Amino acid sequence: MLEQIKFTTKNICKSTHNFIPEIGIILGTGLGGLVKEIAIAHELSYDEIPNFPLSTVEGHSGKLIFGTLGGKKVVAMQGRFHYYEGYNMEQVTFPVRVMKELGIKTLFVSNASGGVNPDFEIGELMILNDHINFMPNALVGRNCSELGPRFPDMSEPYDKQLIVKAKNIAARNNIKVSEGVYLGLTGPTLETPAEYRMVRILGADTVGMSTVPEVIVARHMCIPCFAISIITDLGVPGKIVETTHEDIQRVAAVQEPKMTLIMKSLIAELTFDLVPV
Repeated sequence: MLEQIKFTTKNICKSTHNFIPEIGIILGTGLGGLVKEIAIAHELSYDEIPNFPLSTVEGHSGKLIFGTLGGKKVVAMQGRFHYYEGYNMEQVTFPVRVMKELGIKTLFVSNASGGVNPDFEIGELMILNDHINFMPNALVGRNCSELGPRFPDMSEPYDKQLIVKAKNIAARNNIKVSEGVYLGLTGPTLETPAEYRMVRILGADTVGMSTVPEVIVARHMCIPCFAISIITDLGVPGKIVETTHEDIQRVAAVQEPKMTLIMKSLIAELTFDLVPV
């Protein structure tokens, strides 16, 4: 895998004239609009990048964007990969490995998810402070010590300093945000009422089909992470209704400007004095 990472990175560097990003961004379903805020220097379709999978889900454009956001050099994935698309976890998380090799110091992740906390409303923003992994672990298999330790610590999957800064930004801009636990399932089916109840009993506030693998791999490489979720549907008894992927995209698109403001402002405030845990 290390050879593939280096080969892919070398090709990207050639295509972007050695653009060195400080921050990596992964944009989830219906959340690719943040790219409009980036002063784009280079844009690569996934099919131009060696060893990259291709996005097969509606709402995921399938481009790697290089440019400046909030005064920082960034690389943004406009569309991610999912286990349910038929990719293995090494393929799903391969772009995170490459972004680290390119030079990123922090990873920002967004997603759309189903809220199981009865206090949540559709369209609410939730900052992740922890997660529960119900997917195959992305680190199963032979460990590459050059990338990270065999048994990485996960006591702080989401950086506490970034969470505090993000909540302060939201407060200054009168944006309501919650904080909570995300549970990752494989999908692609949306959850049954019984599964929603299980997720809540297990201690999660929201459930989705992404983010956890990418964060595990980022922490394996000691990259601080920040993640934010838009609650696009509710898995709360009495509030469960039939939901489509189009419904999820619609809600995400409406709330995206708030998420974009928080992430852009947070990136602008970064000084890279964070000490990886």
